[in-house]
Amino acid sequence: MTSRNIAHLRLAHQQIIDADSSSPEELVGWLGCVQAQDFAQAKWAIGVRMNNITEAAIDKAFDEGRILRTHILRPTWHFVLPDDIGWMLRLTAPRIRAFLKGLHRRLDIDELILKRSRNVIVKALAGGKQLTREQLLQVLKKGRINTDDIRINFLLMDVELDGVICSGPRQGKQFTYMLMEERVPRIEYLDKEAAVAAIAHRYFMSRGPATLQDLCWWSGLSVADAKKGIEMNKKHLTSEVANGQAYWFSNDIAPSGRPSPTRPFPPAKPPSPTKPPSSVHLLPAFDEYTVSYKDRSDVLQQAHHKQSGNGIFKPTIIINGQVAGNWKRTVNKEGVQIELQPFTELTPTSRRLINKAAEKYARFVGKPLVSLI
Repeated sequence: MTSRNIAHLRLAHQQIIDADSSSPEELVGWLGCVQAQDFAQAKWAIGVRMNNITEAAIDKAFDEGRILRTHILRPTWHFVLPDDIGWMLRLTAPRIRAFLKGLHRRLDIDELILKRSRNVIVKALAGGKQLTREQLLQVLKKGRINTDDIRINFLLMDVELDGVICSGPRQGKQFTYMLMEERVPRIEYLDKEAAVAAIAHRYFMSRGPATLQDLCWWSGLSVADAKKGIEMNKKHLTSEVANGQAYWFSNDIAPSGRPSPTRPFPPAKPPSPTKPPSSVHLLPAFDEYTVSYKDRSDVLQQAHHKQSGNGIFKPTIIINGQVAGNWKRTVNKEGVQIELQPFTELTPTSRRLINKAAEKYARFVGKPLVSLI
């Protein structure tokens, strides 16, 4: 198995090619979580993996609570399903909290302050209320809780990690918070062993081939727990050695429905790793295609790390599975303007396929493509 094979399989398993999901929530469920600190970019991360989906449809799914947004897995926002938020938080929140301890000390946030903040926030949101960050900031100030600097971010994050609050519907362009027990009709929990097995299963089904260290990076699991997750999924997994590492991937790939921690995936023929087709995709910043892996060398050349923002911090042009440049988009009343920043000169075939990818993005935001340079 070569890096070219690995890249092609990841494109397929992440549904960037062979899109198979019929709704935003089905796609998020397949991936488990979608990094979402940049809301617009995260919506395109869903849109690029679906056929004929619009930004408005994803907005609707989010505002209706079919997709939630909270701090989970790592100390950043992710999209996650109501069915998964409970058990994933319980599994991953302790390690996020351990990471945040030093920041809390520097900001003079102790357990008493966190408890007081939690009580104030719960009281303010009780009864189905939906409050914005600014509204909650004012509530905390009235409760004589210091919200200077960036303290408000960590006070809210702590209540999210407790599974007490999560995203509510937006008010215009403003995000709101709600009590999770009022936003999620039924919160599902798993014991730790089942949760470790479930998150490892979800990861390798949707992102394989990937390594043990990749799983640790994405999930926040310790190495010991990640090893247990692989062991508990051995009957579903195959491994091959490449680049001196064991790469794990599912032996029953079937991206055809939201995975369940308790329901196995139906068997399906994996895509062929031998003849990757020519493909071009315009991916957003923080896309799961790159951010899901600690080691990105299979899709990103070392020479392009800095220029591409490590393949994470800038929207990327993906040609045949490789990070081949960056792109910028401007959306205004006239339409969509896209500027390309390829690392090397584009072939006529690549330009033709980029044009198709740009048209897909324009349809997604509901505007005409007026410029591609």
